[in-house]
Amino acid sequence: MGEREHEHVRVAVVGSGFGGLGAAVRLRREGVTDFVVLERASSVGGTWRDNSYPGCACDVPSHLYSFSFAPNPEWPRTFSGQEHIRAYLEHVADTFRLRPHIRFDSEVKRMTWNAERLCWDIETSSGNLSADLVVSATGPLSDPKVPDIPGLDSFPGKVFHSARWDHDYDLRGKRVAMVGTGASAIQIVPSIQPDVSRLTLFQRTPPWVMPRMDRAISDAERWLHRQLPFTSQLRRGLLWGIRELQVQAFTKHPNELGFVEQLAKRNMARAIKDPELRAKLTPDYRIGCKRILLSSAYYPALAQPNVDVVASGLSEVRGSTLVAADGSEAEVDAIVFGTGFHVTDMPIAERVVGADGRTLAETWKGGMEALRGASAAGFPNWMTIIGPNTGLGNSSMILMIESQLNYLADYVRQLDVLGGRVALDARPEAVRGWNHRVQERMKRTVWNTGGCTSWYLDAAGRNTTIWPGTTAEFRRATRRVDLAEYDVLRPPAAGASEAQAARKAGVDA
Repeated sequence: MGEREHEHVRVAVVGSGFGGLGAAVRLRREGVTDFVVLERASSVGGTWRDNSYPGCACDVPSHLYSFSFAPNPEWPRTFSGQEHIRAYLEHVADTFRLRPHIRFDSEVKRMTWNAERLCWDIETSSGNLSADLVVSATGPLSDPKVPDIPGLDSFPGKVFHSARWDHDYDLRGKRVAMVGTGASAIQIVPSIQPDVSRLTLFQRTPPWVMPRMDRAISDAERWLHRQLPFTSQLRRGLLWGIRELQVQAFTKHPNELGFVEQLAKRNMARAIKDPELRAKLTPDYRIGCKRILLSSAYYPALAQPNVDVVASGLSEVRGSTLVAADGSEAEVDAIVFGTGFHVTDMPIAERVVGADGRTLAETWKGGMEALRGASAAGFPNWMTIIGPNTGLGNSSMILMIESQLNYLADYVRQLDVLGGRVALDARPEAVRGWNHRVQERMKRTVWNTGGCTSWYLDAAGRNTTIWPGTTAEFRRATRRVDLAEYDVLRPPAAGASEAQAARKAGVDA
């Protein structure tokens, strides 16, 4: 720790999920080797390391949910499970020789912009360092959100969040409450339903659920992808193209989604014969407004005799009794929260102190916004991967991450061209202009007009999460760094800091 006390690196990457590992690979490809990856846990994987709940899997096809520069011909299923995605990320770390750069058990406590030295001073749980450029890849699905339920602290049984699954606690034969009906919950419910004595599902809002067209990828297909890599690229291209065509319905023509709703209703009707239960599970908002979920096992599980669906949120806990907002009660032994993450209020933002002494969280108090999803005004040489309005409602986030890595690569090139000690600070008017264009496009999308409240929206009801266009459009928008959108910062001239101090002293006097 001692020799690292005043260590300086060119780039510090925060996080080792898809965004962080992707940034590390891209930096290496740009010839940058003086970088570290700061990871708070003891292994790589990000959200695919932390989420290990029963049934955990991706709802984007495997060949699209992977890096274009690191194809995997060995995916076992069309939709891969958590353990295979985590193994893939470990493989990426090994293949691209990233491990020497990774500092495990190094949680970032604070990052402060140093205007004198034009660098970031970084405090971590394993020591301090500084960096010319910070790439924040902590991701929006990294810090679980547990609702503040009155009486929860008095519950005598077991409580945990889906992203912090307690594998030592045996749910078999227990009365279990599942709170939430999002992407995690619809995978957990069918996985635990056969083993628990009673499962009570607290549902504030029913999701739209489409069949999950999952199957094993045959040995012949895998052999073909190994022998002829272009077949894997073709498969990826086809999956991408289908989703690009679908985007128009979400972003420009939400009224055309009625046909898809009928398919989803037919999917439900096949498994749910009880009209009362079907009414509880039928959404009253346009499909796509909230994330469309994929499962062929969720509805059959809810139809089982040991499952109760409470069409109301959890409002209070009285000992072992859970009370819903509609007054109904359930006695349980364990509570599992599938209540999502801090997406529109990223916890890392409270730890980043910019040029004016304010944290990023304070700057974003009125809503997150960043130039091209990457740069926030007043935070020079600080870039975020999966930043504001870079999320997707129907395709692979890896496509967006790779676009942001293109932007990062050109950012590094621009710093090299400018030469010397230099920093780029996004101009407030450029950030506002970009954000205004994004929000104007957002107005007609299904996420804003569909009649729901989703985790895409911040406290003010603004969608600061989703990109309102195609992945191809975003790739074009992030191909190059436009220096006209940035202020170029140089270190203060010798003696300038003393003159500033003298002037300040005069003002104070």
